[in-house]
Amino acid sequence: MKQINVRLDDEIAASIARRAEAAGLTVPEYAKQVLADEGNDVRHRFLAAGAHFVDQFADAFAEQFSDPRTDRGSAAAA
Repeated sequence: MKQINVRLDDEIAASIARRAEAAGLTVPEYAKQVLADEGNDVRHRFLAAGAHFVDQFADAFAEQFSDPRTDRGSAAAA
């Protein structure tokens, strides 16, 4: 198993500590999770595909389904 040592300024370290606490993790556990997520090629491909979908179909999706808090868009009228 590899170990990585990283130097952070106090502001960034405090921010990471807050995020770790909010996630119910220690700082090392949180850092390990973040780094694992960042190194996950499948995750990056999934996020890129999602961004592509939004770029290509966001307007049509919004028109079809509208805001779920209000109505169901043109699909409800059908």
